[in-house]
Amino acid sequence: MDGNGRWAESHGVPKFEGHRQGVKAVRTVVRHCVEIGIETLTLFAFSTENNKRTEEEVGWLFKLFLATLKLELNKLNKANIQLEIVGDLTIFNSKLQTAIRNGVELLSGNSGMKLVVAANYGGRWDLVQATRKIAEIYSHGEIDLDEIDENLVESCLSFEHNSVDLLIRTSGEQRISNFMLWHLAYSEMYFSNTLWPDFDETELDLAIENYQMRDRRFGIRS
Repeated sequence: MDGNGRWAESHGVPKFEGHRQGVKAVRTVVRHCVEIGIETLTLFAFSTENNKRTEEEVGWLFKLFLATLKLELNKLNKANIQLEIVGDLTIFNSKLQTAIRNGVELLSGNSGMKLVVAANYGGRWDLVQATRKIAEIYSHGEIDLDEIDENLVESCLSFEHNSVDLLIRTSGEQRISNFMLWHLAYSEMYFSNTLWPDFDETELDLAIENYQMRDRRFGIRS
């Protein structure tokens, strides 16, 4: 979800307003994904690199995350949406960590679309923490070296779903920026010039229509 800051600059408003408008775009996209039958939607909300922004902006983003959780949980519950928060959550204060745990628990019994929010997440971080898990398992003598395979690596990664059908990036940038490095191995990618606050149902439909025209080969045939 890229382009909140540039949206704010182009509209002559503070950057924080761009992030607020970005939250509105999240509501629109989540609602539309439910309507069209998407099974899992993952949103890259806050990367490990974002934590290097100014203390003021990072603090404001954390407050926005907390406020949005509190405001949207009942709506998500009514829509039968499941919630998963993925990333190194230790950097968040106790109030936000508690809100995250409570929100995930509240929606855990739902059976509809799974909404995954990557918060303080990075693809390299995910691979490192998975490697540490495997090293610990091996050091305890629970596995042999020849048992370390793709299935084991996938089981140690943060995401329950280890493949992505379609990656959408907004704002005209054409890179994955350390997002889900393992999971994107054979994903289709769609780059939209639209800034995230302006990304709506029409833009999402265009991305999906483009995806539906792709011939996915997974490296098996030319």
